[in-house]
Amino acid sequence: MGGQGFADYELLELVLFRSVPRRDVKPLAKALIARFGSFAEVLGARLERLMEVPGIGEAVALDLKIMESAGQRLARGEVRQRDMLASWKDVIDYCRTAMAFSDREEFRILFLDRRNGLMADEVMGAGTVDHTPVYPREVVRRALELGATALILVHNHPSGDPTPSQADVRMTQEIVSIAKPLGIAIHDHIIIGRHGHASFRGLKLL
Repeated sequence: MGGQGFADYELLELVLFRSVPRRDVKPLAKALIARFGSFAEVLGARLERLMEVPGIGEAVALDLKIMESAGQRLARGEVRQRDMLASWKDVIDYCRTAMAFSDREEFRILFLDRRNGLMADEVMGAGTVDHTPVYPREVVRRALELGATALILVHNHPSGDPTPSQADVRMTQEIVSIAKPLGIAIHDHIIIGRHGHASFRGLKLL
């Protein structure tokens, strides 16, 4: 049975029914949607924030986070070992699944080989609602450790607006300036928001 025909609260109700047996979970599902906004945002919420909702204990919150992790693993499987530049829609879909609905800013790197296949996907930093500390030399050092020849930089804006900030632009330029002499290309820097994304390459910022 697919979930395409269900409203967000109905799909969440089906999930909760398995985690909270012998109880009417519709009010709980609606309370979660009211608190966080959507099915995806419920799964993306931090464990402690989920447990602030009356009726959501640690076990139920963990079940929801496991579902989030499973969705990310499925999406990662869609992009692994493909040519990232030829599978751009899959890359964006994966990044949205992994980051769009997080309530904290995260900075991740997709490390690519000479064929633009995905070697590794690592979160290099997690911060607050509007800031993540990123150390360009650490990014490049990790690329050298893995033997990566190209990178796709990705981070999210929990505000929902994917427009690059001046700090985003400066940080990207610094990574490029360190990576280029070492033969490591920066294919793009993608900013993910709830309702869209921005590409530095598309905006001619790279």
